[in-house]
Amino acid sequence: MTENSNRETDFAFVTLATTDSYCMGALVVGQCLRRHRTTRQTVVMVSTNVSSQARAALGHVFDRVLVVDVLDSGDQAHLSWLGRPELGVTFTKLHCWTLTQYSKCVFLDADTLVLCNVDELFEREELSAAPDPGWPDCFNSGVFVFRPSLITHGRLLEHARQHGSFDGGDQGLLNTFFSDWAVRDISKHLPFVYNLSAIAVYTYLPAYQEYGHNAKIVHFLGSVKPWNLRSNSQTNQHTNSHLEEFVYQWWMEYSYLHHLIKTMSHQEPAVPSQHAGPKQHVRRCRIDSRIFLITVYALFNITTCKTKLWEEGQVDYLGKDAFDNIQKKLDRFLYL
Repeated sequence: MTENSNRETDFAFVTLATTDSYCMGALVVGQCLRRHRTTRQTVVMVSTNVSSQARAALGHVFDRVLVVDVLDSGDQAHLSWLGRPELGVTFTKLHCWTLTQYSKCVFLDADTLVLCNVDELFEREELSAAPDPGWPDCFNSGVFVFRPSLITHGRLLEHARQHGSFDGGDQGLLNTFFSDWAVRDISKHLPFVYNLSAIAVYTYLPAYQEYGHNAKIVHFLGSVKPWNLRSNSQTNQHTNSHLEEFVYQWWMEYSYLHHLIKTMSHQEPAVPSQHAGPKQHVRRCRIDSRIFLITVYALFNITTCKTKLWEEGQVDYLGKDAFDNIQKKLDRFLYL
């Protein structure tokens, strides 16, 4: 019996990548869902400009890789208010309502980090989402529960043609389409821990100190993403210090997965996108876990400048850098 035969085949987590850079984020989304043992299908939508290499890497992680056409609002006037002209292509997210082979889905932006199993989100109904920290009567469209429907998809496109989006992106459009979200049904308000963003930590640090340890999904809002940050100086400049650990964890996930996919690509052909995910293939990979863990740990410390001692060859092999201590630290993030 294959692994996927035991999974809920009509429920799916869905994400989107419209560039190769966002594919890095999508890879981490898929990896985290699998590592936290989701029982749901995983789907990534990619635009036609995403490279074949990036699509092949995604095929190792997701159950399905679907190529979709880019939808762009082209609304530079409204996008300029956010200072994010690139967000017009987030209209491509509307394609997720065409995934009618699934009865219910959870959409996750590619710049999210899943910290635990969140399959319980499928107990919610359309349209369930967490409030946006900038305007709480609006929901943030980085995480939401929906039901695929060609009728809804058609109505969304028509709504976009008639009314556009007040922010030029998908979030403004979806909030005016699902206009009663704020007042009609409180059960469709996801707890904020399902979409924790940096702006909330900045504006209300006491609440983060009280509830932040319960975070389930972290959302890296803003123009600078974890894959743009390669050093502590960059991290300190662009992120709140209280979120550094999440950027660190993002890079741990990505470094692990990048190494694993590179190893698999040298051992066997790429996994076709319609086949089951990578876990069967992970088992076939023969990686020396001790060497691999130390390599990833060293690589991550160097690329993020967590400590200059590693770069200078000053490693405390008998203390904090001993293998047993490294493994304990990495066991929080990885299993082989």
